[in-house]
Amino acid sequence: MHKNKHHKTICFYFQVHQPYRLNDYNFFSQDKEFFQGPIGAGNKEIFEKVAYKCYLPMTNLLYELLEVHPDFKVSFSLSGVFIEQCLEFGEIGERVLQNFQRLIDTGRVEILAETYYHSLTFLYSKQDYAEQIHKHRKLVKTVFGVWPKVFRNTELIYNNEIANFIKEMGFSGMLLEGWDPILSGKKQHHVLEPVKSGLHSDDQVIARKYNIGKRKEDFGLLLKDYKLSDDIAFRFGQKSWPSYPLTVEKYADWLGPIMGDTINLFMDFETFGEHQWEDTGIFEFMKALPAELLRRGYGFATPSETLKLYERKGEVDCHNHLSWADLERDLSAWTGNPLQDSCIGLISEMEKYVHVMKHSRKKDVQALVHKWRLMQTSDHFYYMCLKFWEDGDVHKYFSPYDSPYEAYISYMNVYNSLKQEIIEKYNEINNA
Repeated sequence: MHKNKHHKTICFYFQVHQPYRLNDYNFFSQDKEFFQGPIGAGNKEIFEKVAYKCYLPMTNLLYELLEVHPDFKVSFSLSGVFIEQCLEFGEIGERVLQNFQRLIDTGRVEILAETYYHSLTFLYSKQDYAEQIHKHRKLVKTVFGVWPKVFRNTELIYNNEIANFIKEMGFSGMLLEGWDPILSGKKQHHVLEPVKSGLHSDDQVIARKYNIGKRKEDFGLLLKDYKLSDDIAFRFGQKSWPSYPLTVEKYADWLGPIMGDTINLFMDFETFGEHQWEDTGIFEFMKALPAELLRRGYGFATPSETLKLYERKGEVDCHNHLSWADLERDLSAWTGNPLQDSCIGLISEMEKYVHVMKHSRKKDVQALVHKWRLMQTSDHFYYMCLKFWEDGDVHKYFSPYDSPYEAYISYMNVYNSLKQEIIEKYNEINNA
């Protein structure tokens, strides 16, 4: 392990993702461009709104902090579909992408790998899962000039099998929720490792085919401190919260008693300016936080650096799927009700047709593969969630639909049209 001059380090990680939302589409529509967003919630309009509220001001602020504080560091994962929108949406997308490039060029900002389409494909196809991760790595290398070494699964979804699959792909580590029930007395503020879980031989072959280097025996896990992360991400502007208003001094005081090596603060990037509006003081809070933490002797480290700095202090044994979403921290945000399960089952069944198209060089064929994968983006199923109370309110906030049933109808209309296109192309290829 490398020598660390600080008694503890802070690992900041921000998730950046925008889905391609589906059009208001019916089966008799002539337009086969399915992914422009519903009326009143077009993808470009949403991207521009969030860019001005969050992406541009927050990347500018982080760059300023990196210039002022040579020891400050942060990390991101940017979904492939988010990067695509940056490339597609003209000047505003170009400005956002340039800001991220400027951050990465400092050498103190790490980009993590994830599934290109922010998908749940690991549930039903390890082959497509590996392909989507590989596709994302190649895009990050092309756009930003770096190869991601640490993995962040969609919505931090994790279990033993996924961890060992990612390890076989040659990553040095991955992120997960530091959820108390899985820790068995271990601390989320240490680097841990997954229990060794035997992969199916076919899955092992798939993972090693896309290996980015030799297998990492020192594979590590970074666990999110969900309480401290959510204090910023969810509770910061909540006037009914007993700790409101949150100051940097108060927040730094909370970090003081923590025993361990690393405090992992993971959150959506849209926390800043979109979920917590500017008038809550969120930007001023973040601007002052690094100086306060540095004054108290804390350091900052990227995920890769954190994994190198600290010894592994135990294993995580997680058989069921764990995520960072909702009160249950499981898959119930995206699966479990008849709407969600029906759509996931139908789109996954299409792989038997799509697999013959994946290696075609024809643009029209690749366009269909791309559309099929866009239908796997987890947000589509999130919009179909039937939960109520606190979790239901969160789902409603993010959804462009008036109800989960509208989300389902929209999805099925697009699915039925896309299925017809794919089967026609499949038959054409097979009969050629």
